[in-house]
Amino acid sequence: MKSYDLITPEGTRDLLYEECIARRNAEETLRGIFLAHGYSEVITPALEFYDVFNNKTRNIRQESMYKLTDEKGRLMALRPDSTLPIARIAATRLKGCALPLKLFYTQNIYRSNPKMSGRDDEITQSGIEIIGGERRRSDLEALCLAAQALDMFDSSEVRLEIGDNGFYKFLIKQLQIEDDEAIRVLIKNKNTPELKVLLEEYSGGEKEPAAKMLLGLPALFGAGEVFDKAEELFAFPELKERLAGLKQTYDALCELEKGERITVDLGLVNKADYYTGIIFRGYIEEYGQAVISGGRYDTLIGSFGGEELPAVGFAANINAIAAAQSNRVAVKKPDVLVYAKDGRLTDGIRRCRELAKSGVTAEFFDGEDINAAGQYAKERGIPRIETV
Repeated sequence: MKSYDLITPEGTRDLLYEECIARRNAEETLRGIFLAHGYSEVITPALEFYDVFNNKTRNIRQESMYKLTDEKGRLMALRPDSTLPIARIAATRLKGCALPLKLFYTQNIYRSNPKMSGRDDEITQSGIEIIGGERRRSDLEALCLAAQALDMFDSSEVRLEIGDNGFYKFLIKQLQIEDDEAIRVLIKNKNTPELKVLLEEYSGGEKEPAAKMLLGLPALFGAGEVFDKAEELFAFPELKERLAGLKQTYDALCELEKGERITVDLGLVNKADYYTGIIFRGYIEEYGQAVISGGRYDTLIGSFGGEELPAVGFAANINAIAAAQSNRVAVKKPDVLVYAKDGRLTDGIRRCRELAKSGVTAEFFDGEDINAAGQYAKERGIPRIETV
């Protein structure tokens, strides 16, 4: 039988030295931002009942979940998403609390990705949820916090991209399409030629206007001029009203943040079924995929049997941010290496404690030979040896 005791499972990896520092820096940076804006921390179990993540409203593909059973044979899952457990908390343990709830978290999620996809199966996320707030105000606050988070990281260029999942969902409903996965992927990849072929069956009928609008979504990206183009394309009053609300949020965001970093993409669609309104992505120059992802989910909390509460939030991918930043951090070397002669071991440990209390990083040398201590200090780059 083949042994796997020398490697990590696919989609996971060990972190060493600079990578650990970069990850902790990212976590602490975001934690500081969230605490400074009045958010309270929550932690949900890594192990949840499968039902939390799988029903009509909150449908995460079962193939992507790590599943197991408990001692009673009930189906469990390693947490594949952080928003869903927090929605469960809001509907149960936090029911009746003063609104809005402003929560933040830093925890891992676990998703099984295709082999060779380059995606992590174990991801550390840090994010916020605003539950029960007025929609326009909450959207703007979440977007500003996302922009602030991006600015806190040492990147040559950052970009915040906003859209609204409601445009896509409305048009899919008009076309009465039940399985929209292929269309969603084509819009996401801005593959207009293949999308046109897929929508040809709606030509010439009463559904043609909706199909034409859906076909136009991939091209609606850029700066503020996107809203003028969308105004010309959208024929339904519901879409025009939603577009006007998104433009108000965009204008306010550009006023508060650096407008050149804000882009609009009305073809931005999210695979998660629970998103109902604004969605957004955050990018940094050093990483090819989004490091921040979020949006509005107004029907999710009600699906847990609680009160229907509007909600919006986002999560930052700490793995991605740390990977982009790890070459910019360095492991701090000890200031002094303490070597204790035989019979003075307790004095050596005591001296390390004294130095540490005074702000000096002191490492106790565990070898017996002073020459070995000198060689060790040289290899580690420790500038001074103190002998007890």
